[in-house]
Amino acid sequence: VQLQASGGGLVQAGGSLRLSCAASGLPFSAHVVGWFRQAPGEERTFVAGVSRSGTSSSYGDSVEGRFTISRDNAKKMVYLQMNSLKPEDTAVYYCASYSSFSSIRVSTASDTYYYWGQGTEVTVSS
Repeated sequence: VQLQASGGGLVQAGGSLRLSCAASGLPFSAHVVGWFRQAPGEERTFVAGVSRSGTSSSYGDSVEGRFTISRDNAKKMVYLQMNSLKPEDTAVYYCASYSSFSSIRVSTASDTYYYWGQGTEVTVSS
């Protein structure tokens, strides 16, 4: 099982980035996929998650209205479109997944997720 996150980089405040998460070795359409982030010296926090079918999503309070998560089950890909970026969005972003019987429920708890990617770094300059 592999989750490969990509798309991070350096961007100015107010700019946009799109992160991608490529999955392999798992029944992707049976998995909820989420994005978490961890800034230096801070705990890892939930950013966004999308249900198995893609019809339901959940967002952390700090990114609601600015970030959009989506998935393409045929390509085994999940995307995180990040707009209106702020310096406080600077962190390493990780994609993660877990299998679920629910087609709509999305967990925001990191310990629910058991497959994790390696992370991609996002730096937002002021």
